[in-house]
Amino acid sequence: MIGYRQILCAITLVILSGIVTAQNQTNSPYTRYGYGDLSPQTFGKSKGMGGVAYGLRDGYQINAANPASYTMVDSLTFLFDAGVSLQNTNLSDGKTKQNIGNSGFDYVAVQFRLHPKLSMALGLLPYSNVGYSFSQGNADDPDNIYYKTYSGEGGFHQAFLGLGFKVSKNLSVGMNASYLWGDITRQNHVGFADAGKYEEWRINTLSVKDFKFDIGVQYTRSINKKNDITFGAIFSPKNKLKNDAYLQTQTALRSSSSEYTDSNITTTNLDKTCELPMSIGAGIAYQYDKRLTVAADYSFQQWSDVVYMDEKSFYDMHKMAVGLEYLPSLMGRSYFSHIKFRIGGYFSTPYYKVQDLATKEYYRASGEYGVTAGFALPLPHTRSLLSISAQYVNVTGKRAMLNEKYMRLCIGMTFNERWFFKRKVD
Repeated sequence: MIGYRQILCAITLVILSGIVTAQNQTNSPYTRYGYGDLSPQTFGKSKGMGGVAYGLRDGYQINAANPASYTMVDSLTFLFDAGVSLQNTNLSDGKTKQNIGNSGFDYVAVQFRLHPKLSMALGLLPYSNVGYSFSQGNADDPDNIYYKTYSGEGGFHQAFLGLGFKVSKNLSVGMNASYLWGDITRQNHVGFADAGKYEEWRINTLSVKDFKFDIGVQYTRSINKKNDITFGAIFSPKNKLKNDAYLQTQTALRSSSSEYTDSNITTTNLDKTCELPMSIGAGIAYQYDKRLTVAADYSFQQWSDVVYMDEKSFYDMHKMAVGLEYLPSLMGRSYFSHIKFRIGGYFSTPYYKVQDLATKEYYRASGEYGVTAGFALPLPHTRSLLSISAQYVNVTGKRAMLNEKYMRLCIGMTFNERWFFKRKVD
């Protein structure tokens, strides 16, 4: 039975997740576009394996990226999984560099079996993050020196309830129903170096509250006693989001004393259409002797067909990932033999169109690639795991656009204990 220390740790992680959900988890100027930086829908195991998930089946850790995997949990197990990340970002435009640190909430979820063929999971994780602040100035005309400041914050979160059903010994299906909510606020400010001129602020706010659905399937085939292969796939339909949007415009005269007077504020409610894309993904995972897992995923999100603020302004998003997990021994006596080692990598194309502020031209950033490595440490005398992974991510831009490099440390705790068994008393 689970101990009081583990219960205390679980409660602490839940509280921390609620706190860090409200924190700014990114400082990327690319989040100026669309819904911002899309958060990976992966948990501790996948994060160390390059983000692969669609074909993974593991009774010791939750895999919310494919709800069909929920059927892997046994009848006596209650899983609690939570994770956070620490991130260091290096930004460079070829002339200047900036270093920024962030921390963020990754996920919190529980999973258990309802019936020999039916399992459930529920949890909370971010969908997207927006956080940026940068300026552009004009010093060519000494009589009219101005600057423009662009800033934004916010993002979307999702609480999900998922079910996995075992159709047969080898085939499982599942579905996640998620409640999506959050706010994104963006502000543009035009100011002047000299007093006595009117400055302008334009604040755009988008608030969303709606549902989304994800469907998954997994088929496992045993080649022999030691070799298994699993095929997985997911599908998410295109979704029109219920939203509230408005534009607030403010003008004010900047006096010689650096104070503002003659302020005028107007607020306009915007009836805008916002959508989420149709998404599909497929993956394959090969397992040898329950100790070696090799997996690969491909996913496609049709952002080019998405309407955002009444405009189609995105590119389709493609992602490919590969990953490996290795366990030295199933029955080894040493602690080292029970550590799971993980490694992986991925490449994806961004969905947003980047605007050159000088030429006003839109084009696509080159892409994003990342490499990951990590391990899972078993907690003594339990089936629980501490997952730690390091990620290096590079987002490249064309011409003089911004390049971003991330070093990210992901820490996840999975409490895996026998809650549903009857004690026998003599």
